[in-house]
Amino acid sequence: MEGVILDSVYNYQKNTLDINQKAYLPVNPISKEPIIFTPKRWLRFNPWINYEDYFKSYCPRDEVFNPNEPIERVKVLNFNRENYGVVEGYLEYKVKSSIDCKNDPLFSQIPVLSAKRKLAEILKLDSGKEDGADMKYEDLTADLMASLFYPHLDFAQTQSRTESGRHIRDLIFYNNRDIDFLDEIFTDYENRQLVVEMKNVKKIERDHINQLNRYLQGGIGRFGIFLTRNPLPKAMFQNTIDLWSSQRKCIIAITDEDLKLMVDVYDSKQRAPIEVLKKKYIEFRRKCPS
Repeated sequence: MEGVILDSVYNYQKNTLDINQKAYLPVNPISKEPIIFTPKRWLRFNPWINYEDYFKSYCPRDEVFNPNEPIERVKVLNFNRENYGVVEGYLEYKVKSSIDCKNDPLFSQIPVLSAKRKLAEILKLDSGKEDGADMKYEDLTADLMASLFYPHLDFAQTQSRTESGRHIRDLIFYNNRDIDFLDEIFTDYENRQLVVEMKNVKKIERDHINQLNRYLQGGIGRFGIFLTRNPLPKAMFQNTIDLWSSQRKCIIAITDEDLKLMVDVYDSKQRAPIEVLKKKYIEFRRKCPS
């Protein structure tokens, strides 16, 4: 909450707009723009099949349009006339997915096309912090992971502080324990929640492992995930094996290639994307001493 100046505020007593009014409002932490909440009764329901949803989620604007350009109806309509099969495909997709009209009111998964776009943006990013690449990586992967792991891992929260306030975990999930793998994680490692540490780096270093290791304490559990660009170097992978041997803590790395596989699985609907994490865990355990 901060003091801000609004260009105009409606005066319901005088039925006029008062200019340059000071107000105390929540603000967007990135853009510092004030946030004004709209009463729910003022909102209308959107049709399940609508123009804005088509342009945002289905129209291939990465190929035809600039991804950041505003919606121009004439340009889109001209494209539709020449590519009517795209419109028919959208209608067929919406009809088949009409059951999604009754989505979980607590969470809405992103559609497959949006998942593919986010993955493409992630893969284009350079590793490191230049031009805010690390922040973009965290924003994109947090949105993607929340949908890929839903509903098995739920209530995703980014930048979660520990109780002492000394540590900030990048992404944390609640473990629903509704599949055998997650129930095993709860039983063997006491994970009611799962921590994901996002590192947009070329390779994981010892300091990164030590940082995640500090998070894996009471109340969280001893199983943690790195979301990073490349597989762990041999020495760092051995470090995770030694950590399991000495403290029974498990650290798994999910890479760009794993994200690709998750999105492919999400698209095909043949398996749940979380089974990619299960696969990585099984591979890790087979490397551990018996």
